[in-house]
Amino acid sequence: MAEQKLTRIGLAGLAVMGQNLALNIAEKGFPISVYNRSTVKVDETVERAKKEGNLPLFGFHDPESFVNSIQKPRCIIMLVKAGAPVDQTIKTLSQYMEKGDCIIDGGNEWYENTERREKAMAELGLLYLGMGVSGGEEGARNGPSMMPGGSIEAYKYIEDIVLKVAAQVPDSGPCVTYIGEGGSGNFVKMVHNGIEYGDMQLISEAYDVLKSVGKLSNEELHEVFSEWNKGELQSFLIEITADIFGIKDDKADGYLVDKVLDKTGMKGTGKWTVQQAADLSIAAPTIAASLDSRFLSGLKDERVEASKVFKQGGFDDILADQNVDKEKLITDVRQALYASKICSYAQGMNLIRAKSIEKGWNLKLGELARIWKGGCIIRAIFLDRIKQAYDRNSELANLLVDPEFAKEMVERQSAWRRVVCLAINSGISTPGMSSSLAYFDTYRRERVPANLVQAQRDYFGAHTYERTDMEGSFHTEWFKLAKQIKN
Repeated sequence: MAEQKLTRIGLAGLAVMGQNLALNIAEKGFPISVYNRSTVKVDETVERAKKEGNLPLFGFHDPESFVNSIQKPRCIIMLVKAGAPVDQTIKTLSQYMEKGDCIIDGGNEWYENTERREKAMAELGLLYLGMGVSGGEEGARNGPSMMPGGSIEAYKYIEDIVLKVAAQVPDSGPCVTYIGEGGSGNFVKMVHNGIEYGDMQLISEAYDVLKSVGKLSNEELHEVFSEWNKGELQSFLIEITADIFGIKDDKADGYLVDKVLDKTGMKGTGKWTVQQAADLSIAAPTIAASLDSRFLSGLKDERVEASKVFKQGGFDDILADQNVDKEKLITDVRQALYASKICSYAQGMNLIRAKSIEKGWNLKLGELARIWKGGCIIRAIFLDRIKQAYDRNSELANLLVDPEFAKEMVERQSAWRRVVCLAINSGISTPGMSSSLAYFDTYRRERVPANLVQAQRDYFGAHTYERTDMEGSFHTEWFKLAKQIKN
């Protein structure tokens, strides 16, 4: 390749996300080199670039010519499966790279792997970024939300590219920012996915209550979710949910959603989020409930058998006996969904803040809300409100106590309680909404029954306790005192 034709950036890993991001970069005017272990994918991507407007995209079948085709300091984005394939790709590419060159991992990687790799690359004189990319294949092609963390020097090198490639939101700009040091970009993307788990679970529960208790048809559900997408719940997930209810089955009669097996897959980021919450002692019950629900959904055969065992339990009769006002139910469910979502986002933000403090990342929560407003899966109109809440008070302990959100929670709590009670009385599980409500009810109470739990711990394990009326740590020989009472 002649010197003047060197490309601006490279991308390795041409599955759907990789192809789409490469085409997006080329379309924004940045000549790009692409490489994949399987040469078929390279040729396929080059062909797409021609079809989609003769975009400046150049394919290479071997790693050396790929690396040498990029202008120095070279910058290469990897979009390969997390774990060992990333290490393998780094090994393949880095042998042809020189000091000052930079590698960016655009996959869903565990943040500690990114930190390990950043140190290993530094020893070779290479820069490293871990960059979460959200928005699925559509986002990758037309504008994702991107969360780069690691070397600030590496970020500065690609800043002009990512600012154009990211989703653009009027009034708040490109959905990308330098997140922070180390694995912070991957960590933030992981929690984003955890919030996404919670969001999807809550929407599925809203659907279940409306369908099972309210007896809404798919046509009615399509209308309801389309209407909700015009108000406070306006978001990508509500929009696609409305779409799903409107799609007829092309292989049989009826609607496609009813033929989809009730078994949810997962890639691991939700599990990581819940594990991190536990490690950092951050309550994330909505996200945890969504993970448990996916585990339970996987027990399809067991659930089929259990439904037979409990057929005599009268559960169908309970549902049949429910006589509800459809319009009132729709309004109540909308409010319950909104209040529950606030809890889910609050839990995610608290987790990010706790990790930021532990690692000294100094993450800006309001800025994260801003870059999630477009491109990503959890993009929603109320992220604007979350940003404003952190702009008002960057030290905000919890989104729930922001004056505006607190007012909304109070206004919606009656509807929220009605929906959860109705679901329980109808034998319909709403673990996400119920967990969110329990989180809210625990958080807003000055005194909770933890005094009894601590007394129990001191009784059987001499773990000591503090008192409400005096300073210090105390231990009581409860067993002896109890024995005296009994005698």
